[in-house]
Amino acid sequence: MTDARQPSRARGRARPHPVLRMVAAVICLAVAGAGAFAGYKYYTLRPVYHFQTVPVVNGPPEVPAQASFNVLLIGSDQRPGDVAGHSDSLLLVHADLRDRRFNVLSIPRDTRVYMPGHGYTKLTSVQYVAQAELGKIPGIERAVAAVQRLTGVDVNYYAVTNYWGLQGLVDAVGGIDMDIPFDVRLTHPWYPEDRGRVIRKGVHHLDGKMVTEVVHERDSLPEGDFSRQQLQEEALKGIARALLRPAGLVHLPEFVQQLPNFLIATNMSTDDILSLALAARGVDLDTQVHYYQVEGASQTLYDNILEQRNDQFVPNLERLRQVAQTYFTDATEPGAETSTPTRPQQP
Repeated sequence: MTDARQPSRARGRARPHPVLRMVAAVICLAVAGAGAFAGYKYYTLRPVYHFQTVPVVNGPPEVPAQASFNVLLIGSDQRPGDVAGHSDSLLLVHADLRDRRFNVLSIPRDTRVYMPGHGYTKLTSVQYVAQAELGKIPGIERAVAAVQRLTGVDVNYYAVTNYWGLQGLVDAVGGIDMDIPFDVRLTHPWYPEDRGRVIRKGVHHLDGKMVTEVVHERDSLPEGDFSRQQLQEEALKGIARALLRPAGLVHLPEFVQQLPNFLIATNMSTDDILSLALAARGVDLDTQVHYYQVEGASQTLYDNILEQRNDQFVPNLERLRQVAQTYFTDATEPGAETSTPTRPQQP
């Protein structure tokens, strides 16, 4: 079931996700400003050689890559000092090294999933509950397992980021110009003094603290999570613009220093990340990166973990697994026609 009122930005050719835009911007700077990939190191890091085998999270330690693999990007809301965090945003990225094609699936945080030993709950809760019970990395792996069961495809790598690291990235580049597409009222800010503050539609120069507040907001937005995705896109585009302007090179060392605070957990090695960067170098963001959303509908259902009824997103599993098998496995056909699944209907 879909909503015929979807805005024009979701129709037609799929748009690249802002995370990949951000990665591409950093890659361009790194390649332009340094010779680290020269000679033997460059040769060994070339994706066709480096990714001959890949791990499977919650599976075999090593399998043939067959020219493609999946990376799950998780945005965590974990605060400094917390032992656990919710999966606040989830993106499944399929990297096809043969055709230099990147498919991106955005999975709603409120998706209804079954958590073994606990029952049905929202996907966002799986990481929090598992980390509280088992620890940081096992908790992340449980969240990855939930995505694997949901989509029916393997996840080879994961990367977890957080909002506090985003604040550091923005401050490292001296703040950013961010185009706010609608009024944003802060209802659940990280900092109490910001509660109730309204950021009006338009272009604003924001520091890291306020960017973090804006991209975390959801309840006051016209389309909830989908509007928040727009805000996150504008923030990352602002960071990319700040880095790509000539004066931005001055901030690059501090920006790189802040990256570990943004990327708080991953099973990728430094060489894995560099090789993936090489795979994305020069990719045409309009023709080689394709973005998908999950079809489904919001329903009020019982949450076994919270022991109460709440709003949950129930995906169209048949359609979801069809998309996952077609665009997130080695079955992906070169040059296959793509379309963006429409947004879910709200009750």
